[in-house]
Amino acid sequence: MTGEHAGTGRPPTRVLGVDLGERRIGLALSDPTATIATPHSVLTRGGDPAADRRAIVDAAREAGAGTIVVGLPRSLSGRDGPAARAAAAEVEALRAIAAPLGLQVDTYDERLTTVIAHRRLDAANVRGRARRQVVDEVAAAVILQSYLDRAR
Repeated sequence: MTGEHAGTGRPPTRVLGVDLGERRIGLALSDPTATIATPHSVLTRGGDPAADRRAIVDAAREAGAGTIVVGLPRSLSGRDGPAARAAAAEVEALRAIAAPLGLQVDTYDERLTTVIAHRRLDAANVRGRARRQVVDEVAAAVILQSYLDRAR
């Protein structure tokens, strides 16, 4: 859809993709036209979920993103298991922080995104420590690119 973002009637803006992990949070960022996703960074969880959520919102604001897209880890059958329910609770808490700042928070089905990220890193011959450092942001980029592609 030309000139709109995700069918909302709003002009495109950067979008921050988020891959929630137990130890790390992968971040990806779209270009200003919300067309192409690029790995951005990784946040290390600090044991304070509220601080982690603030760090995500801060990253979105610093990047000029108007939307945050969080991967929702559904089971292969499409059902919401414990991981998806935990992520949904995180999303609701994130919305409570983001909404007053004018940021929208969406979810996107992230089934198999980590597998896709590992395949991309295999193809790029990224191994060992270097791989562990980037797999979360690459997974976030896979989630975000899928979201952006669906929105067009």
